[in-house]
Order: sequence, then structure tokens, then C-alpha cells
Amino acid sequence: MPPLPDPRPRQLSLGPLEAEILDLLWTLGSATVKDIHERILVDPDRELAYASVTTVLRRLTQKGWLVCDRQDRAFRWRPLVSREEAKILQAHDRLQHFLDVGNPDVVAAFADALDGASVEKLDAIAQRLKAVRQARQEEK
Repeated sequence: MPPLPDPRPRQLSLGPLEAEILDLLWTLGSATVKDIHERILVDPDRELAYASVTTVLRRLTQKGWLVCDRQDRAFRWRPLVSREEAKILQAHDRLQHFLDVGNPDVVAAFADALDGASVEKLDAIAQRLKAVRQARQEEK
């Protein structure tokens, strides 16, 4: 089982515009402020200042989602984690928050409410965890 993606963003929460811009960057691979601004303004009913895009890109960089590279005279932003890695990190974060509740009755009620397919997935996960732990023991 692969470990959690590294590097990891320092802050996983994203606002709607941050998520939209990150999604554009996952699609494009990398982009300038102008590239992103033009993509967003394709919608004629949309208004967004160029400076707002710059601010969001800087915020995403501070949160650890993006890196900025200078190419010639332009700055290009690119994601540090893939879309799939982001899903893994966000799912892990949600699970940790759920488990932080710490009330076995709440966790048991949740597990009891799962449908058959979900229970099969949980069983498969448990088997995978068992195999990973056994492999670690054999390495020692």
C-alpha cells in the first residue's frame, strides 16, 4: 500500500474559486495568470479581476498546492499533487476527522448503516491492511 502522497499541502481546505483554479491547473498541467483568467472569462456571465486570479494562485502556493516557476518573463503555476493524490489526501483527512469523534457508538452506528457493497469494500481494505502489516513484519 503506497504511503500518503508527499509533498502534502499544508492546508487541505479550498474555497470555490481556489478549487476551480486548481482544477484548471490539473487540466492544463501548468499555466500563467493570463491563461487561467482567460479560461474563466470564457463564460460571458462571469466577472473576475486579473488580480483576483493572482491572489488565489499565491494563496494556493502558500497552502502548498502549487509551485510557481519563472519561464522567460512569465510566471507559470503548476500543481504539486495530482488530482488523484488530492482525493487520497482529502479522504484521509475526512476519515481522521471522523475517527477523532472517538465515540465507538457513533462509529458502530455508521458501520451498521453501510450497504452490502460498502461492507465488501471495508473487508477488502481490512485484508489489504493485514497483508501490508504482515509484509512489514517479515521485512524486520
